[in-house]
Amino acid sequence: MLRDFFFNASLFLWFALWAPLLLVGLISQKLERKFILADAWGVVFLARAVAGIKYEIHYPLLDDENGIPFKHNINQRFDGRAIIASKHMSMLEVAILVTHVPNYFFIIKRELLWIPIYGWAFKRIGLIGVNRTRGATNMHTLGEKVTKNIMKGMILIIFPEGTRVVPGQRVKLKRGLLFLANQLKLPITPVGVDTGLYWPKRGRTKPGTAHIYFEHELPSTATLDEVNEAINRHSC
Repeated sequence: MLRDFFFNASLFLWFALWAPLLLVGLISQKLERKFILADAWGVVFLARAVAGIKYEIHYPLLDDENGIPFKHNINQRFDGRAIIASKHMSMLEVAILVTHVPNYFFIIKRELLWIPIYGWAFKRIGLIGVNRTRGATNMHTLGEKVTKNIMKGMILIIFPEGTRVVPGQRVKLKRGLLFLANQLKLPITPVGVDTGLYWPKRGRTKPGTAHIYFEHELPSTATLDEVNEAINRHSC
């Protein structure tokens, strides 16, 4: 209980201290992205230093030109030519993805862009807000906005579950992921996480090592069942 109090208090202070810098960063997208990156690294640091939550990232083996498997890192693998579809359990995987995926952007609820300062910063760096009540019309507009970012070499990260889930929970994935993959002709890289065991949506944090699992790419024609299976492969 005491650990959670100090952790939440430290996060509140951290976000408050960064708010003035994010205001300054609005003058330049490049500068704002640097500030957001440093802010996210701070979240990862506080999770470890205060809550005792470390993390490990696991990448699948790939074959080189001779067919020999080799390990790679995120900078070697992602160049904007894939959509990253991640399971969503915690703020932790958001911070980890922000600090490890270069030139990222997210699709988020448009209400998050209305948050003073932080919402403005999110919009400045290219995050796209959606109105989930507008159906097909919204998806058409969304596709145009995503295409513009992809053409700039940005990497789309999407949480197809649409919300944070608790460990062991499976929810129906949003079909928007398949719409975008088919429209952009981009493969899908599923990402599984177990962060909810340590920093849950609700409840107390727990010290330990969280895991982020990058899976092998799926084609743009993959089904929701295939994506669901991949992002839940390592679920607890």
